[in-house]
Amino acid sequence: MSRKIFIRLIPFIIFIVMGVFLYQGLSLDPRKLPSTMINKPLPEFNLPILSDNVFEQTFKNASMLGKAWLLNVWASWCQACQIEHPVLMDISSEGVDIIGLDYKDERNDAQTWLSQYGNPFKKILFDEQGLGGINLGVYGAPETFIIDKKGHVQYKHIGPVTHEVWQTELKPRLDKAAAQ
Repeated sequence: MSRKIFIRLIPFIIFIVMGVFLYQGLSLDPRKLPSTMINKPLPEFNLPILSDNVFEQTFKNASMLGKAWLLNVWASWCQACQIEHPVLMDISSEGVDIIGLDYKDERNDAQTWLSQYGNPFKKILFDEQGLGGINLGVYGAPETFIIDKKGHVQYKHIGPVTHEVWQTELKPRLDKAAAQ
Protein backbone atom coordinates (compact mmCIF):
# COMPACT_ATOMS: atom_id res chain seq x y z
CA MET A 1 0.00 0.00 0.00
CA SER A 2 2.78 2.50 0.84
CA ARG A 3 4.44 1.96 -2.55
CA LYS A 4 1.23 2.95 -4.37
CA ILE A 5 1.00 6.10 -2.28
CA PHE A 6 4.64 6.96 -3.02
CA ILE A 7 4.12 6.49 -6.77
CA ARG A 8 1.09 8.77 -6.66
CA LEU A 9 3.08 11.42 -4.77
CA ILE A 10 5.98 11.52 -7.28
CA PRO A 11 4.25 13.99 -9.70
CA PHE A 12 3.28 16.22 -6.75
CA ILE A 13 6.86 16.19 -5.40
CA ILE A 14 8.24 17.04 -8.87
CA PHE A 15 5.70 19.87 -9.15
CA ILE A 16 6.76 21.30 -5.77
CA VAL A 17 10.49 21.13 -6.64
CA MET A 18 9.90 22.83 -10.01
CA GLY A 19 7.80 25.50 -8.30
CA VAL A 20 10.62 26.29 -5.87
CA PHE A 21 13.13 26.69 -8.73
CA LEU A 22 10.73 28.87 -10.75
CA TYR A 23 10.01 31.05 -7.72
CA GLN A 24 13.74 31.56 -7.14
CA GLY A 25 14.23 32.44 -10.80
CA LEU A 26 11.52 35.08 -10.69
CA SER A 27 13.15 36.78 -7.74
CA LEU A 28 16.46 37.36 -9.59
CA ASP A 29 17.33 40.82 -10.94
CA PRO A 30 18.23 40.56 -14.66
CA ARG A 31 20.47 43.64 -14.34
CA LYS A 32 22.70 41.78 -11.89
CA LEU A 33 24.11 39.24 -14.29
CA PRO A 34 27.49 38.01 -13.16
CA SER A 35 30.52 39.09 -15.12
CA THR A 36 33.52 36.85 -15.60
CA MET A 37 35.64 39.98 -16.10
CA ILE A 38 35.51 41.25 -12.50
CA ASN A 39 39.05 41.64 -11.06
CA LYS A 40 40.56 40.63 -14.40
CA PRO A 41 42.48 42.83 -16.83
CA LEU A 42 40.41 44.60 -19.43
CA PRO A 43 40.93 42.80 -22.76
CA GLU A 44 43.23 44.64 -25.14
CA PHE A 45 41.19 46.25 -27.88
CA ASN A 46 42.26 46.31 -31.50
CA LEU A 47 39.44 48.57 -32.63
CA PRO A 48 39.52 51.82 -34.58
CA ILE A 49 38.62 55.12 -33.00
CA LEU A 50 35.31 56.54 -34.23
CA SER A 51 36.34 59.55 -36.30
CA ASP A 52 36.09 60.96 -39.79
CA ASN A 53 39.26 59.12 -40.82
CA VAL A 54 38.08 55.52 -40.88
CA PHE A 55 41.06 53.67 -39.39
CA GLU A 56 43.28 56.55 -38.34
CA GLN A 57 44.20 55.20 -34.91
CA THR A 58 43.36 52.54 -32.39
CA PHE A 59 42.93 52.62 -28.62
CA LYS A 60 45.50 51.09 -26.28
CA ASN A 61 44.48 50.18 -22.74
CA ALA A 62 47.92 51.25 -21.53
CA SER A 63 47.02 54.87 -22.32
CA MET A 64 44.57 54.79 -19.38
CA LEU A 65 46.82 53.10 -16.80
CA GLY A 66 47.20 55.06 -13.57
CA LYS A 67 43.64 56.38 -13.48
CA ALA A 68 40.22 54.92 -12.81
CA TRP A 69 37.67 55.39 -15.58
CA LEU A 70 34.37 54.25 -17.07
CA LEU A 71 33.89 52.17 -20.20
CA ASN A 72 30.39 52.70 -21.57
CA VAL A 73 28.92 50.39 -24.23
CA TRP A 74 26.40 52.30 -26.35
CA ALA A 75 24.94 52.54 -29.86
CA SER A 76 22.87 54.99 -31.88
CA TRP A 77 20.14 52.35 -32.30
CA CYS A 78 19.85 51.84 -28.53
CA GLN A 79 16.78 53.50 -26.98
CA ALA A 80 18.07 53.07 -23.42
CA CYS A 81 21.31 54.80 -24.45
CA GLN A 82 19.29 57.94 -25.22
CA ILE A 83 17.96 57.84 -21.66
CA GLU A 84 21.41 57.61 -20.09
CA HIS A 85 23.17 60.04 -22.44
CA PRO A 86 22.35 63.28 -20.54
CA VAL A 87 23.62 61.60 -17.35
CA LEU A 88 26.87 60.65 -19.10
CA MET A 89 27.21 64.28 -20.24
CA ASP A 90 26.86 65.38 -16.60
CA ILE A 91 29.37 62.77 -15.38
CA SER A 92 31.85 63.82 -18.05
CA SER A 93 31.45 67.47 -17.05
CA GLU A 94 32.53 66.43 -13.53
CA GLY A 95 35.91 65.46 -15.02
CA VAL A 96 35.34 61.70 -15.12
CA ASP A 97 37.05 59.95 -18.03
CA ILE A 98 34.56 57.92 -20.05
CA ILE A 99 35.65 55.76 -22.96
CA GLY A 100 32.80 54.78 -25.27
CA LEU A 101 32.45 51.47 -27.07
CA ASP A 102 30.12 52.03 -30.04
CA TYR A 103 28.62 48.54 -30.26
CA LYS A 104 27.34 46.99 -33.50
CA ASP A 105 26.61 50.35 -35.04
CA GLU A 106 27.00 52.18 -38.33
CA ARG A 107 29.78 54.80 -38.34
CA ASN A 108 27.66 57.57 -39.90
CA ASP A 109 24.72 56.87 -37.57
CA ALA A 110 26.97 57.09 -34.52
CA GLN A 111 28.60 60.33 -35.67
CA THR A 112 25.22 61.89 -36.44
CA TRP A 113 23.90 60.80 -33.04
CA LEU A 114 26.88 62.35 -31.24
CA SER A 115 26.59 65.62 -33.15
CA GLN A 116 22.90 65.77 -32.20
CA TYR A 117 23.16 64.81 -28.49
CA GLY A 118 26.76 65.76 -27.61
CA ASN A 119 29.87 63.71 -26.90
CA PRO A 120 30.69 62.79 -23.28
CA PHE A 121 33.47 60.39 -24.31
CA LYS A 122 37.20 60.98 -24.14
CA LYS A 123 37.61 58.41 -26.92
CA ILE A 124 35.15 56.16 -28.74
CA LEU A 125 36.05 52.67 -29.89
CA PHE A 126 34.17 51.67 -33.02
CA ASP A 127 33.04 48.04 -32.63
CA GLU A 128 31.06 47.54 -35.82
CA GLN A 129 31.10 43.72 -35.67
CA GLY A 130 30.68 43.47 -31.89
CA LEU A 131 33.96 41.57 -31.37
CA GLY A 132 35.18 43.91 -28.62
CA GLY A 133 31.86 43.47 -26.89
CA ILE A 134 32.18 39.70 -27.09
CA ASN A 135 35.58 39.87 -25.37
CA LEU A 136 33.98 41.93 -22.58
CA GLY A 137 31.01 39.60 -22.19
CA VAL A 138 28.55 42.29 -23.27
CA TYR A 139 24.91 41.22 -23.35
CA GLY A 140 23.76 44.39 -25.10
CA ALA A 141 23.78 48.15 -24.85
CA PRO A 142 23.97 50.00 -22.56
CA GLU A 143 26.48 48.49 -20.18
CA THR A 144 29.03 50.39 -18.09
CA PHE A 145 32.26 49.05 -16.63
CA ILE A 146 34.48 50.56 -13.94
CA ILE A 147 38.16 50.12 -14.74
CA ASP A 148 40.75 50.64 -11.99
CA LYS A 149 44.20 52.23 -12.21
CA LYS A 150 45.81 48.89 -13.04
CA GLY A 151 43.45 48.31 -15.96
CA HIS A 152 41.27 45.71 -14.20
CA VAL A 153 37.49 45.55 -14.43
CA GLN A 154 36.06 46.30 -10.98
CA TYR A 155 32.33 46.49 -11.67
CA LYS A 156 29.76 46.04 -14.42
CA HIS A 157 26.40 47.82 -14.57
CA ILE A 158 23.81 46.57 -17.04
CA GLY A 159 21.19 49.04 -18.21
CA PRO A 160 21.01 52.81 -18.41
CA VAL A 161 23.03 54.94 -16.03
CA THR A 162 20.67 57.27 -14.19
CA HIS A 163 21.63 59.98 -11.72
CA GLU A 164 20.61 57.60 -8.92
CA VAL A 165 22.72 54.75 -10.33
CA TRP A 166 25.65 57.15 -10.70
CA GLN A 167 25.39 58.41 -7.11
CA THR A 168 24.65 55.09 -5.36
CA GLU A 169 26.48 52.46 -7.43
CA LEU A 170 29.02 53.81 -9.87
CA LYS A 171 30.53 56.91 -8.24
CA PRO A 172 31.37 55.20 -4.90
CA ARG A 173 32.97 52.29 -6.74
CA LEU A 174 34.85 54.58 -9.11
CA ASP A 175 36.10 56.65 -6.16
CA LYS A 176 37.26 53.45 -4.45
CA ALA A 177 39.03 52.27 -7.62
CA ALA A 178 40.72 55.67 -7.93
CA ALA A 179 41.91 55.56 -4.30
CA GLN A 180 43.57 52.15 -4.56
